[in-house]
Amino acid sequence: MTEKIKLFDTSKCTGCRSCQLACKQWNQLSAKQTRNTGTYQNPPDLQPNTYLVMRFQEMDDPKTGVKWFFRHHACMHCTDAACVKVCPSGALYYTDMKTVGLNRAICIACKECVTACPFDIPKYDDKTDKVYKCDMCESRIGNNMEPACAKACPTGALLWGDKEKLLKAAYKRAKDLGGDAEVYGDKFVNGTHLVYVLQEKPAVYSALPTNPSVPLSIVLWKDVLKPLSLLAAGGVLAGSFLHYIIHGPKTPDENGASKMEGGE
Repeated sequence: MTEKIKLFDTSKCTGCRSCQLACKQWNQLSAKQTRNTGTYQNPPDLQPNTYLVMRFQEMDDPKTGVKWFFRHHACMHCTDAACVKVCPSGALYYTDMKTVGLNRAICIACKECVTACPFDIPKYDDKTDKVYKCDMCESRIGNNMEPACAKACPTGALLWGDKEKLLKAAYKRAKDLGGDAEVYGDKFVNGTHLVYVLQEKPAVYSALPTNPSVPLSIVLWKDVLKPLSLLAAGGVLAGSFLHYIIHGPKTPDENGASKMEGGE
């Protein structure tokens, strides 16, 4: 299948939250009581029942008095995904579209993915003892439909399409915006499947890491030490088999047995 990505242009977003509502509806996620935290953003962060949240930021602006920043916050679907690396049960996996799917039926709630994710995406629910996150509407994209959030966006801020085509459009858009505008996502973790066109530097946006990467401890264990340990184990088995072929099965020491029978 052609690799596809979701592109979010912060300059075109009005903060209407149509994408957030569409995600709730398609995934049949129940609502949960929240409380005001001094911002229009609601809920304050991703939750087991909220796979996508629109982040709202207010900043002082010398010209207008206030400047709004909106950001579509959901799973980034990394090409080199830390969550997939650490998942021991296979509950997290790569789909045919190279996005990251989640099979909760085999999730063992070890929460390794929660700790490993550089974007702080997976959320654990102690009531169900399972982990939850956006799966990029796998049931939709697998049937040639766009994710529900992209389908609902009324301004064109959120698009779904071929990776090469959308990345080209993203860099052109960032160039047209000028200033500190830049493309975010295609240079980290071998590329993400949610890419942003940011109007400002990444550091301006809340909860957006400036240099996300797979933790070194995971790289060392999964990519270096684990393969070496498997190779060593294979060497031991191969050596044992070779010894068996050359010398045959181990037999009791006949001299030793005779001595025991003689009482010595």
